[in-house]
Amino acid sequence: MKSISRIFCLVVFLIAPGIGVAQKRTTTQKPAPQKPAPVVYACPMHPEVTSTKPGSCPKCGMTLRPVGTVKPANEATNPASEPANESPSCSSLKIPNSLVYDQNGKELDFYTDLIKGKTVAINFIFTTCTASCPPLTATFRKVQQDAAQRGLDVKLISISVDPTVDTPERLLAFAQKYNAEPGWTFVTGNKSEIDSLLKGLGVAITNKTDHTPMIMIGNDVADYWTRAYGLSASTKLVELIADAAGRK
Repeated sequence: MKSISRIFCLVVFLIAPGIGVAQKRTTTQKPAPQKPAPVVYACPMHPEVTSTKPGSCPKCGMTLRPVGTVKPANEATNPASEPANESPSCSSLKIPNSLVYDQNGKELDFYTDLIKGKTVAINFIFTTCTASCPPLTATFRKVQQDAAQRGLDVKLISISVDPTVDTPERLLAFAQKYNAEPGWTFVTGNKSEIDSLLKGLGVAITNKTDHTPMIMIGNDVADYWTRAYGLSASTKLVELIADAAGRK
């Protein structure tokens, strides 16, 4: 019996390490943490220009902005150029009827009073800006003059992205500085209302200096909207306005 016991112990001793190895091999390993999806950047003026790295648009020089993340390869045939959360184009249905004030202190409902049934051109400014806003406003003044000569019925709107500073009085002085004529409305208001308005227009910003030198051109009746580089020649901008006005 003792010899049998010794043989049994020897067998167990030889087999046991193999059992331990087998157990180690079948242990489930934790999956490696996934890396965050690369961010997709796009030009505010030319949405078709995209990149997975920050930089400038080769067409207009504007800073590319994050618009989404790259989709996994099994979800898109060309993930690098197709943002997962791409913002749809502007529509009249998305423009909020925010409570705003013009340069004369008059209370207005933004959509009802300034957009509904009209062809409009909108830019974004603030009165203390010393970079893009002065030439943007000067270009808008030339657009107003050129459009009038062509007999185009277009309303110009300049929305302040700094409403806590830009009171109606400041906007009035700014409008007078650039000889703005009737049909050109400068807009300010409560910051929450302006933030909601900018979001509805697809141009929400976190800092006033981040606003883009672009204009939105729209024909509310046709629900047609497009964007243009705000520092383009006024003749080019007027042509875009004429095209929008002719939409049915």
